[in-house]
Amino acid sequence: MGRTRDDGTEGGPRRGRRVTISDVAHHAGVSTAAVSKVLRSAYGVSDGMRQKVRASVQELGYRPHTGARAMRGRSYTVGVMLLDLAAQFQPEIIQGISAHLADTPYQEILITGGIDPERQKRAIEALTDRQVDGLIVITPSMEPEWLEDLGRRLPLVTVARHGGSQHFDSVVTDDHLGARLVVDHLAALGHERIMHITAPIEGLQRPSVLSQTPRLDGYLDAMARHGLTPQVIESDYSEAGGHTATLQALRGAAPPSAIFAGADGSALGALRAAEELGVDVPRDLSVVGFDNTFVSGIGRISLSTVDQDGATTGAISADLLLQRLGGRSEPMRRVIVPELVTRGTSAPPR
Repeated sequence: MGRTRDDGTEGGPRRGRRVTISDVAHHAGVSTAAVSKVLRSAYGVSDGMRQKVRASVQELGYRPHTGARAMRGRSYTVGVMLLDLAAQFQPEIIQGISAHLADTPYQEILITGGIDPERQKRAIEALTDRQVDGLIVITPSMEPEWLEDLGRRLPLVTVARHGGSQHFDSVVTDDHLGARLVVDHLAALGHERIMHITAPIEGLQRPSVLSQTPRLDGYLDAMARHGLTPQVIESDYSEAGGHTATLQALRGAAPPSAIFAGADGSALGALRAAEELGVDVPRDLSVVGFDNTFVSGIGRISLSTVDQDGATTGAISADLLLQRLGGRSEPMRRVIVPELVTRGTSAPPR
């Protein structure tokens, strides 16, 4: 009797041996160069070729050897920096990034950077030290020159950072429009005393700013267009920040009849403050947020808010980074068009 060989599949890799790119090419009936192009999401690959290679990758259980790839210039990892895990909108962006990368060989590595620019820089450098192939940075607050230098060194996409760039891509929401939608909605309901909770601008100057600045600009422009006097309180984009700002406003000499919170987290704090003071929402006070996070749609909350589609934002940022990794070098800027979602926290004033 002749000798037998224990193969995983006919003509496939032996059990116990790591599946290689050559195994995938043999299984799919294509060249190793074609497999490499599919794995790198390079240009010039047909949908049929991509589906065939990915089917073989899945069937054989192929995983890129990140150590070897790193030594040859590619680790198949993408670094993602977010502010912190408590920021309600950012996990939705992460979900969009993760879903878009799911059918590619790339794996995201997450790190929190907080709001301090220097800490954010240290977090980003920690990712680059781990030889990530590219970066997606959410709400970066460091100076624009530092970001430009980072973009020269590594494929980079920023999220929620306005202003032009020469060496990286960006995904932003039309925050000015979103704020205008809120003021127009509240003014149409009959509100005249509309307060806005904004966040510190972190020392940044227009045009290279974070989302709170164009939201404030949009609020001020819309209030002026309606002939209304603006009222602005600066606080953190957090539940605690919104709570503190709302207590201050409602205890003032001329309390607002409506609050436009610059983030859903702040809006939740506003709702808590109103409840503590016995102010009925929306009969005595309307509250509108910005983000349309999952919690805003819960029935007991039913928050009116601006939807900027976090999942789509994440998917677009991941797609732009894959294009960069595939060879594109010219900067691109994608703008998410927001929509107002009216629920139970906004109504005409008494």
